[in-house]
Amino acid sequence: MKMMRLRSKKFSRSNSTNNKLENGDPPVVGGEIKWELRPGGMLVQKRECGDSGSSDCGEGMISLRVSTVSKSHDDISIQSTSTFGELKLMLSLVTNLEPNEQRLLFKGKEREDSEYLHMVGVRDKDKVLMLEDPAVKERKLVMGLAGVGGKVIGPPYQTITV
Repeated sequence: MKMMRLRSKKFSRSNSTNNKLENGDPPVVGGEIKWELRPGGMLVQKRECGDSGSSDCGEGMISLRVSTVSKSHDDISIQSTSTFGELKLMLSLVTNLEPNEQRLLFKGKEREDSEYLHMVGVRDKDKVLMLEDPAVKERKLVMGLAGVGGKVIGPPYQTITV
């Protein structure tokens, strides 16, 4: 059986026919290739802002609108490559709720602390909903109702029977 040698397809941005050096390597503009480690663990060539064709290149500060049940906090500035856990830390300074007492929802789904904002699709001026964790809220209510000596006072309502 005869082996056939396949030619590789060359993809380039330039119209030049000679886009390789003498040793066969592609030319390096600026001297050195810059690398970045993506959140998924993949090592890729660092993007330049002009290459993506958009005004932002996935990095930098973004401004978020965070709504709670009672009010809205506009213009929370954070890095677009941050996690929801880091956003919770920022919000704990504004709302006086600890990060473990917060639940963040984006596009109708609760987000984990380890999820990255840009990987989920959070962009500049997007809205994130923050809710207080119901279990923590109930625990605070029970602890607040505990009187002196550890006795629990009855509920704040009274049942009426007719």
